[in-house]
Amino acid sequence: MTRIVYIMLCLMLFAACGGKKQADHSAMPKEDRQAKQLMQGIWVTAGDEEPAFRVSGDSIFYPDSTSLPAHFMVIADTLVVEGGTVVKYPIVRQSDHLLEFKNPNGELIELMKSDNTEEALEYFETKQPVVLNQNRTIKRDTVLTYQGERYHCYVQVNPTTYKVIKTSVTDEGMEVANVYYDNTIHVAVFQGAVKKYSHDFKKHEFLKFVPNDHINQIILSDMILIKTDADGFHHQAQLCVPDSPSSYVVDVVVSADGKMVMKEIP
Repeated sequence: MTRIVYIMLCLMLFAACGGKKQADHSAMPKEDRQAKQLMQGIWVTAGDEEPAFRVSGDSIFYPDSTSLPAHFMVIADTLVVEGGTVVKYPIVRQSDHLLEFKNPNGELIELMKSDNTEEALEYFETKQPVVLNQNRTIKRDTVLTYQGERYHCYVQVNPTTYKVIKTSVTDEGMEVANVYYDNTIHVAVFQGAVKKYSHDFKKHEFLKFVPNDHINQIILSDMILIKTDADGFHHQAQLCVPDSPSSYVVDVVVSADGKMVMKEIP
């Protein structure tokens, strides 16, 4: 009898736990599928009818060719966009051809669905994000005389497929994630036919000179031989934030005997 009572108590406890879990699941906010369907199409600004974004399925596409598509949902009268971060835009009014929402600055944005679909689609023809770095191999071979000896200083900028994601804001105040691509830079110094130094530089080797919270948005853009002196061959490494005046310049010095040091340029 005791064993039967024990089993019954276990079953009751299991049922109670299962019921609580189901209740929590049902309390989760549900996506408004009807509102998402109304958003399908190309949306333009109400004033000058400039394209703002295109909605297809679960994704928002922006006319800027460097911007990544963003996943979105509509939950409880709120447009939730998952791009570089998750941003919520309260919807003020929505119909088949009108969309009004507030951006993070509290500004009211009014958009209209485009009737001229073919013309508007021209802004969204690019299938892949456009690369804004060199996207080509750059080679420089400088021949010079140093301390009575003939030297070659060789620099090659190599584009990579490593993505650099930078967050920006559209004219409508919507946060978008822009994609760029980083480089590696090969530097070699030869004395005649003898290789004195050879190395492939990557941006993370410059962490000492770039704040940790900036390094992921930095592109190793170029490395230029600028001068020679008693210390050796000075190469100016340029680390840039895309579409921003922010940049970091580091002096990479290779001595005649093949030793390298990095120095901050004042």
